Amino acid sequence: MTQSVVVQVGQCGNQVGCRFWDLALREHAAVNKKGIYDEALSSFFRNVDTRSGGDSPDIYKGKICSLKARALLIDMEEGVVNEILQGPLRDVFDSKQLITDVSGSGNNWAVGHKLYGCQYRENIVEKLRKTAEHCDCLQCFFIIHSMGGGTGSGLGTLVLNLLEDEFPEVYRFVTSVYPSGEDDVITSPYNSVLAMRELNEHADCVLPIENESLFDIVNKIHQMTSSGKLGSTVKQNSLVTSSATSTKTVQEKPFDAMNNIVANLLLNLTSSARFEGSLNMDLNEISMNLVPFPRLHYLVSSLTPLYTLADVNVPSRKLDQMFSDAFSRDHQLIQADPKHSLYLACALLVRGNVQVSDLRRNIERLKPSLHFVSWNQEGWKTGLCSVPPVGHSHSLLALANNTCVKPTFIELKDRFMKLYKKKAHLHHYLHIDGMEQSCFAEAVSSLSDLIEEYNELDATKNGPRTDPPRLKIAV
Repeated sequence: MTQSVVVQVGQCGNQVGCRFWDLALREHAAVNKKGIYDEALSSFFRNVDTRSGGDSPDIYKGKICSLKARALLIDMEEGVVNEILQGPLRDVFDSKQLITDVSGSGNNWAVGHKLYGCQYRENIVEKLRKTAEHCDCLQCFFIIHSMGGGTGSGLGTLVLNLLEDEFPEVYRFVTSVYPSGEDDVITSPYNSVLAMRELNEHADCVLPIENESLFDIVNKIHQMTSSGKLGSTVKQNSLVTSSATSTKTVQEKPFDAMNNIVANLLLNLTSSARFEGSLNMDLNEISMNLVPFPRLHYLVSSLTPLYTLADVNVPSRKLDQMFSDAFSRDHQLIQADPKHSLYLACALLVRGNVQVSDLRRNIERLKPSLHFVSWNQEGWKTGLCSVPPVGHSHSLLALANNTCVKPTFIELKDRFMKLYKKKAHLHHYLHIDGMEQSCFAEAVSSLSDLIEEYNELDATKNGPRTDPPRLKIAV
């Protein structure tokens, strides 16, 4: 069994990470009734004997003693990490795997990447190595961060660079939360475009997630609970509804529910690494099959049922409807339209009691309505995990490498250029050691090149489907 390490950076990264670990523990508790430390748990958790002082040794078999997450928590403000350490998950995190400061990055990519990056580089590398030493077969690093702030975008992408330098053979999956157009961080376009350059160059796979899409999904849950469609199936004191039996919490502070959705994406993505299945999909197979060109590694994710929030019990969708939902805009974690764009490849990760024949039938049913590139008409990758999410009979995560991400990047570039043309706020960045104006020019050039690569693919969409030229062998 392989192991993976989660690196959560900045406020958003740590809040999402916290939800992931909580829900992961719930999933394993639902399956592992005897409290035995097994291979499924070992993929993301160490079993540690805390009774011995000093560096607690790992216990590889037998009863669970004390589970420790294979994680590194980084934030240049202490608030969120301190909340986690005072909350119900405090014992899951090893205090040696935390890196915090007090002053924050001030919504400035340069402060996170250049200033704190230089200051904490050796400490981060040391803790990454220590975490890796506890793994028998380290397969993947998951980075969780946001693009709009300073620590998540700046220090988060520096961690990505360090991982490539220190562990070049280990896959780097990045979950990046993109700001909405109405973001309250004025400099978020700068931070996002500067971070995008690093993602283009150093990530194996990026799962872009838009705050706006998450907010829409939470509002749909809110509408269903308000209209009584869910009836009494929503548990009180849940993360989606408030403890006062009203649903005002969703409107006042939707972040817990929004973070839960991202956490569920990660749970489904890693389910094959954690549980058995008749057609398990290894994490390295996702990158191998879905990324035909190194820079085009942005995967559009959609979840169904939408409400796999462990707190909301909704009637199960019919299986075929679940597959249809996965290709509708309402179920995506990014605002895009893949059906009217071009697919390079698509992965379907199904959990629960689903047969291979069900997968094949639905792929054949959906194929005529989807546009795949001419040279990869059979670009499907499928995975079946036998363990469903808590409280559900089955679920589906679709990951699409599709040119529909292009409008998101174009909009981001436009917002960047509005500021950059006026040189607005540049001085905040340029006074940081190592930060030059060329960094901005190179970042927007990298983004423009990425958009152009998607344009070139889109140009082939309605062209004739001809076979690629074959190699001629001289006799």
